[in-house]
Amino acid sequence: MRRIPESGVNLFQSIYEYVRRYEARTGTSALNLSLGNPDTVPEREILELQSRFAADPCFDHHTYAESGDLRGFAEGMVELHGRIRVSEHEHLRAVPIPGIKTATAELLLACGVGGRRKKFRLVSNLPAYDVVGTWAGYVGVERVVWPLSCANNMRLDVDALDGSKADLVFVIRPGNPASVGADEAEWKALIEYCLERGARLVNDAAYSGLADGKHIPLAMAAKDYPALEWLELYSVSKSFSDPGARLGALVGSRDFVEDFLMIKGNTESGPVPYVMAAYGEFFKGRTKAKASMEARRKMYEARLAYLVPKLEKAGLRPACRTDAGFFTLWKVPKRVLGAALEGPRHQAYNRRVTDETGMVGVHFLGQGEEPLIRYAVCTDVLSPAFQERFEKVLKRLGPEY
Repeated sequence: MRRIPESGVNLFQSIYEYVRRYEARTGTSALNLSLGNPDTVPEREILELQSRFAADPCFDHHTYAESGDLRGFAEGMVELHGRIRVSEHEHLRAVPIPGIKTATAELLLACGVGGRRKKFRLVSNLPAYDVVGTWAGYVGVERVVWPLSCANNMRLDVDALDGSKADLVFVIRPGNPASVGADEAEWKALIEYCLERGARLVNDAAYSGLADGKHIPLAMAAKDYPALEWLELYSVSKSFSDPGARLGALVGSRDFVEDFLMIKGNTESGPVPYVMAAYGEFFKGRTKAKASMEARRKMYEARLAYLVPKLEKAGLRPACRTDAGFFTLWKVPKRVLGAALEGPRHQAYNRRVTDETGMVGVHFLGQGEEPLIRYAVCTDVLSPAFQERFEKVLKRLGPEY
């Protein structure tokens, strides 16, 4: 007998079935705008460093990494993404992690859930890639939705927060599916909210390496508040096109980090050490590493410059501006491809468009159950072959709101 309800199936796993069904029926590859992971691989220097350290018989490169930091990886990762130097702040600490999703699953336990904390209140955003909300359901804590609104471009609006007790506030900036960053004023308002309530604050910053200078990392704002308990999480998955590395770092207030390490030590044994060492070595050239991230950001920027105007010209309405990362978010019409959409409209839209055209996205519900569709540029939308098929599809869509 199943012990986990089917409603808990990962949304992105269900999208893969849309793609498989279309490709099996048509024998044609999908126009896959659903992927939220890079379609490129790390540059040759990173791959060569990984090979070199994999072949090195040094014991530290092949044993459990645990929370050990090889070749200054965590310090380099935080400086590149959070734009601070951890060594300059005694009240902070940084450690490597084997990916943000794994770390997110450990966060609630690191806040005492399941032990002496009988009541716990998590505040997190929707629409979002809702790993932390799913885990709140698994461990049975109260989850309060902090809605993001199309009306204000999916910004972090503290006025929209519930005014009562919060134990942990979890956000994703730049966002997923709303690729919107955060500014200093937003962080300051949220930090003051958390300090007033004694709440911890966490930012999933997986897309920070793809944001332009307008986005401010939480670390830059939070470092000046010694009383704040906070974490910010980074990953090489998007910044260096290396999701298979399962490697990242987190930085934050020392007590929160040490609570996290207590849970981490009883949950997983750290990243692959020779991969961490390779990135630590690569990060020694900070200028070169920054240039590597910037080249990737510009690649996605060029792809977005093609995709967004094409979708707008086809009649789709944006749900928010895209100013960071590689996601675009759109309002779902009432009719598409000449027919009304029945049932949950966000799902019906994605299924119908995928089945009839092969153009697949990821569907979400926004504030007030508003149906939304996310289209990403983690495929080469600039290739002539893609553009020829894509533009034919757009002529057929005929969205009606």
